[in-house]
Order: sequence, then C-alpha cells, then structure tokens
Amino acid sequence: MFVDTARIVVQAGGGGRGCVSFRREKHVPRGGPNGGDGGDGGSISIEASRSYQTLIDQRYQQLYRAERGEHGRGKQQHGAAGRDLVIKVPLGTVIRDADTGEILADLTEEGQRALVAKGGKGGRGNAHFATPTRQAPRIAEPGTPGEGRTILLELKLIADVGLVGLPNAGKSSLLAAFSAARPKIAAYPFTTLTPNLGVVDIPPFGGFVVADIPGLIEGAAAGAGLGIRFLRHIERTRLLVHVVDVSGPGGDPVASLTTVEQELAAYDPLLLRLPRIAAGNKIDLPHAEGLSRLQSLCASRGIRLVPVSALTGEGIPALVEEIATALRAAQRTSRDLAQSLASR
Repeated sequence: MFVDTARIVVQAGGGGRGCVSFRREKHVPRGGPNGGDGGDGGSISIEASRSYQTLIDQRYQQLYRAERGEHGRGKQQHGAAGRDLVIKVPLGTVIRDADTGEILADLTEEGQRALVAKGGKGGRGNAHFATPTRQAPRIAEPGTPGEGRTILLELKLIADVGLVGLPNAGKSSLLAAFSAARPKIAAYPFTTLTPNLGVVDIPPFGGFVVADIPGLIEGAAAGAGLGIRFLRHIERTRLLVHVVDVSGPGGDPVASLTTVEQELAAYDPLLLRLPRIAAGNKIDLPHAEGLSRLQSLCASRGIRLVPVSALTGEGIPALVEEIATALRAAQRTSRDLAQSLASR
C-alpha cells in the first residue's frame, strides 16, 4: 500500500522531580541535604531513511510517547534520563505543525533528523538549595513537562524526471521500457493508482530517477478522477516529460497536452516553468496527423518533441539521451545561478 500522508501525535517525556532527602548515618550528626536531581525526559526526533518507502507505519501508529525521566533519590542519586525516541520516515518527507501549518523540516538526505518534541528538564534536589543560612532546605523542583504537538507528514518523492499525461497515454509502459521498474500495465484507464519510480542508467554519465504520476484528466484540479493529490511528487523534479498518445484512436494529442498543462497550472503555475519534453507515444499505430499537430503545438511552446513507441522500443534511446541532456543543462543552470547569488 502506498501511503504518502499521515497525521501523528508526539509527546516527549516529562522530567523527573528532584528529591528532598537528608544524610542519616550513625556518628554523623546533623547530616546535610543529599536529595538527587530528576532525570531529563526523552525527546522525539524524526529521521529520514532509505529503508522506508511510504508512511504506512505512521498511518497505523499515530501516537508516539518518549520515556519520562526518573525521579531523584536520596544519597545524591540522580534519576536516569528517559530514552529519546526516533521515528523513521522515507526520504522526501515534509514535516508540518498541524495547528499552525508551519513547515518544521524537509528531510531529503539519508540520516537527516529533525527534533519535533523536546523532553522536559529534570528538577533539582534539595542539595542545590543549601546555603549558610538555610542549611536544611526542604524544597526541591518538580520536573518540567515534555513538549507535545500534532504533526502532519507529507511524502514528496525525490525524482529527477516526472512523467505526466492523460490516462492510457503510455506512461507506465514508457517507464518499463527504459528502466527496470515493472508497474502494472493494462488496457483501461487509471491502471496506475499510485506513483511508480524507476532508475535509468546511462554510462558513463550515471543515471536519473523517473516518477510515473497517475493520469490526470480534465477537472482533476477540482477532484475529478484521481484528482491532483499525487502531483506533489513532481514538485521536486527537475524535468517534466509529457507523454502524449499521438495515435488515431488515442484522441486529440493537442487537446491532451493542453489539458495536462491546465491541470498543472491549476495545482502550481511554477510547474510549467520547469524544463519540459514531449514524448509522442504509440507511433507504432497510425499517427501521421496526430504527430504533425503535436509538433506544431510543441514548436509554439518551445518544447522538444521526441516520437517514441513504448511497445516496440522505437525512439526510446533518443528520448533517454534527450532527457539526460536536458538534465545536465538544468544542473548547469542551477549551479550558475547559485554561484551568481553567492557572488552578490
């Protein structure tokens, strides 16, 4: 099950209270105060780990409590601190405060950790309050309570390339054609119900990660079909690939691309500012008119069009090379921008 959102409650441990105690030993008259301090409560952190792919654990366990600190004891015995609690989540998880909506952390790297609830401080024992004029204090501090809050977790897949298009455009078939991913493929709309990831290896340049986003339809921004809830997974991508069916039975490719653009703009207009490539799919079927019309539209949009067939593999190497080239160009642009900003 692919779970990309969760709501959890975290409660850090409270600090232990300090002890009121006095030294009582034979032949030691008027023993002074020797109450120990309480231990600090355990804190709660959230850590990104490659070992996790979804937030399903947090969907079923919604309450997390850290240990409280032990109380202080006599003979200057301090209470033990409560153990910290670490919650593991997938890379790409965004942590928000449920009450304020504030983003607390965006975990994108292995081992990156965010403190979400700090444990309470242990109270001091009466040994701390002894003075020359108050040699037998009978006071000690209580421990402070640990922090508690409700947190929203939102997973945004980390991918270099996002495949977008209408249902049955061939996104899953294309993903399977140039990667080792094996998504479910069938001849009916909405076969893909959750995003799929694939890795494309291009020696000697390395590789890139591709995310197949479930099909958009007209009105998706208003909740039609699967809606646009999965579009969060292409917010981190550096390149969009429009997969468009150019075959005769596939409908109007110009309308298909326009519909997807409208839904992307309705979700976040900035998505249309990403570098984009169009993959005119299903050229193994009669496609002359559809491909010609799509070429005209892409030329007016400044989008590079690559004709492909996910079924026969025709055009797949050219598409992979085009994607790799665009990604390298996008990386150079980002690096030049960063250097320009740093030099100001």
